[in-house]
Amino acid sequence: MRIPSAIIVGVGAEQGLGAALCRLLADKGYHIFIASRTLEKIAKVADAISASGGSAEAIETDATDEAAVKRLFDHAFAPQDEIDPPDFIVFNAGINRHIGFRGITAAEFEEFWRICCFGGFLVGREAAKHLVPLGRGTVIFTGASASLRGKAGFAQFAAAKAGLRMISQSMAREFGPLGLHVAHTIIDGGIDGERLRSRRPDLEADALLNIDAIAETYWHIHRQHPSAWTQEIDLRPYKETF
Repeated sequence: MRIPSAIIVGVGAEQGLGAALCRLLADKGYHIFIASRTLEKIAKVADAISASGGSAEAIETDATDEAAVKRLFDHAFAPQDEIDPPDFIVFNAGINRHIGFRGITAAEFEEFWRICCFGGFLVGREAAKHLVPLGRGTVIFTGASASLRGKAGFAQFAAAKAGLRMISQSMAREFGPLGLHVAHTIIDGGIDGERLRSRRPDLEADALLNIDAIAETYWHIHRQHPSAWTQEIDLRPYKETF
């Protein structure tokens, strides 16, 4: 019996959005290609999925490295006896921190762009190359409120995230008519995961986005009928001011 597969790029701690997506898809019967720069972290996610009866493999991948991204997709789409080629791809890599505009170095600005925007381009391009000929599939890019507006101290993040949003829109318009569903999610608020909790343990859970709830929304987008596709959706806690 053959099983479907997915590629999740940008997976960190086990209590994070990327890992939550991997677990959800594994529960749905998918084989997961888990990709990130930190092999130790994604190996833990893959091992936990395997221990629960799921199917996953960790693939060390720097999303800003063109050759590495190509290797990831070539491997995932190579013919396999029991695994179908991926039909669900998520770009979830990111970096964020406050830097006053006068203090941003050129290297820092480029780092944000490479991780949040250029990496999305590389993943999106490989996804289109492999999925468009098949006439099916879903590609989702994880965005933020910074995709829509620039806040003081976050010019480097907003510039990169806004660029990622434009990539998703351009891909959707070019490839939607060819059967490829491209969507962009605006995560408006803090995510209740290990990264934020380690810095702000005082935050109330209902003021943050639950990682499993976000993952369910991604799954819903993937399963949408082509007559009613979402291109962009915003998600926020009910207590978030907007």
